[in-house]
Amino acid sequence: MTVDIQRVAALTRELLIAIGEDPERPGLKQTPQRVADLYAEFFSGVGEDAAAPLAHTISVSRGPAPETLPSGAVVLRDIRFRSVCEHHLLPFAGRAHLAYLPGEQVVGLGALVKVVEILAARPQVQERLGEQIADTIDAHLDTRGVLVVLDAVHGCVTMRGGRQPEASTLTVAARGDYADPAARAEIIALIGASPTGGGAEQP
Repeated sequence: MTVDIQRVAALTRELLIAIGEDPERPGLKQTPQRVADLYAEFFSGVGEDAAAPLAHTISVSRGPAPETLPSGAVVLRDIRFRSVCEHHLLPFAGRAHLAYLPGEQVVGLGALVKVVEILAARPQVQERLGEQIADTIDAHLDTRGVLVVLDAVHGCVTMRGGRQPEASTLTVAARGDYADPAARAEIIALIGASPTGGGAEQP
């Protein structure tokens, strides 16, 4: 699915009129097109298959480096992401931390980043985003366990309502072996040990 840029631009122009502005004044004349281009980027994941990046796998026993068979978790920390809250269409942004227990097949680490990016590029809520990332990796990768930790700052918290600029939201989604609290705690401790970990991005 492709964002209808012309329609978004036309509707943005109508929105400017609805709030009492003049879309023809110099400062706003290009705003409808700018918003349309922005939405095309922010919502590029709508209709895109988030599992597609996981289709190309590598055999750890018959691949190019069989001596590197992992004996424990693969942890990818501090993936920066941004999304848009579906409740107010305000941005939220932060860091994703992923862990999985590999089986016979693994993927390049960039594929995991791409899963996060595709699922974040939709109207979202953070809780669902974490669950969708975990479900996608669990269903389409040879793994015994998946853990997804998201730490994000939300525009709807920092800029409206209670206006808490320092508040961040932490969510955890676990599958397989990481449904066990002890196993999950070990990986969360590793994530927290990152010198750049935590510290969600301001939207």
